[in-house]
Amino acid sequence: MTLCRIISLPIAIITLVLSTASLADNQRRIDVDSKVITQHKAKINGQRFGYTVATGTQPVWDDKGDAIATLQYTYYTRDKVDDRTTRPLLISFNGGPGSASVWMHLAYTGPRVLKIDDEGYPIQPYGVKDNPYSVLDIADIVYVNPVNTGYSRVLENEKGELLSKAKQKELFFGVNADIKYLAEWLNTFVNRAERWRSPKFLIGESYGTTRVSGLAHELQNSQWMYINGVVLVSPTDIGIKRDGPIKAANRLPYFAATAWYHKALKADLQAKDLDELLPEVELFTVNELIPALAKGGFINADEKRRIITKMAHYAGLSEKFVEQNNLDIPTQFFWKELLRERGQTLGRLDSRYLGMDKRGAGESPDYWAELTSWLHSFTPAINYYLREELNYKTDVKYNLFGNVHPWDRKGNNTGENLRLAMAQNPYLNVMIQSGYFDGATNYFDAKYTLWQLDPSGKMRERLSFKGYRSGHMMYLRHADLESSNNDLRNFIKNALPKEGQAAKY
Repeated sequence: MTLCRIISLPIAIITLVLSTASLADNQRRIDVDSKVITQHKAKINGQRFGYTVATGTQPVWDDKGDAIATLQYTYYTRDKVDDRTTRPLLISFNGGPGSASVWMHLAYTGPRVLKIDDEGYPIQPYGVKDNPYSVLDIADIVYVNPVNTGYSRVLENEKGELLSKAKQKELFFGVNADIKYLAEWLNTFVNRAERWRSPKFLIGESYGTTRVSGLAHELQNSQWMYINGVVLVSPTDIGIKRDGPIKAANRLPYFAATAWYHKALKADLQAKDLDELLPEVELFTVNELIPALAKGGFINADEKRRIITKMAHYAGLSEKFVEQNNLDIPTQFFWKELLRERGQTLGRLDSRYLGMDKRGAGESPDYWAELTSWLHSFTPAINYYLREELNYKTDVKYNLFGNVHPWDRKGNNTGENLRLAMAQNPYLNVMIQSGYFDGATNYFDAKYTLWQLDPSGKMRERLSFKGYRSGHMMYLRHADLESSNNDLRNFIKNALPKEGQAAKY
């Protein structure tokens, strides 16, 4: 049965509801194929305009054409756009794996963002506010929740049975399975939205960068859908190896940035601006630390002492601590050690956030201060926003973190596939955005990934990096919300080909 009704909202929004659910169905299940449409107004980047939001679900089909899952999405379009063939479509994913799209949706690119303070800390009463920096002025945006995140779910068959756990893993919960079914789903979405002619951009955060790197290639080679840009926010390694001395050394610039933020450096370094300090630490990392670590236990004693002294100086740690760790300091040790004397620990995803442990001793924090802070704001905000502003109502639980494990990480060639997609498609550009205080996917690892993405250097003019004075979700800091959206806006504009420009070398 299809339900179609008009709803009067307190703010006089007229809402059209389309649903396949039966009024008699009182089971706690998400609608397989549904859409709720609401109308809104915004002032973004100095422009006042109306926009439409479609919040709904769309099936994932198997090879027989049967619906085996449904994905929940939120789709924003600017009103009064006469020609969408030249208007970009930004397709947004978060990561985890197992994380909903809520993070970038309600804190970065969407027209409504969390009610938080200027540094990203929660404020009560919880809720949302206007985002004057959203890229909705120049691009339509769809936020997609993969299976088991948000309201997206695996579906029962006609017998009321779910797929086996093994089958679910095979179809949904792995690097390549995830990419394959999402590419198919996007084909359907683009068909329904009539956006085949629009320039398209993928943006992913954290594990979402693995996802969109693989999707760029999968969409081109299996769906024949060509992408204009890929944005990697706080990227994973996307299958590009950085083990051994590289892995150990690449942490140091992040250590230095964090120590600088907490005023834990010696006066000579603390007096420098971060933009002056980090290039100095990066040069030391590449030119001296990596070669020193490569020598292992056979490094010359004098060279080892010199490296220990400089590492300790840049990281805000004691020489004894650096020496005890053989120049290879695990990040969890750093989060516990840097401010140990102050009785504070550091956040993992954003080391500006502080925690306090039961014991001052130990090798890692008791909890992640940043994540507990964020969940204060995001959980009530997304549940309120979807139900009360977008009028999408269901008793199904919104999963900020869904059950997708064990995740199959085998065969992760997403970085190489992104390079290949760029080589095949002269229109395709890539930008990385990273926060300097992110200890989970640190910014220097991101730079290294960018350097290694195309070893030939032939496409380097289509690769760019932007850094911010915040953490994993750099947009939570108000100043970076503005600058990161502006960087994204400029990237999208610059990646659009000039009129008549052909896709050729």
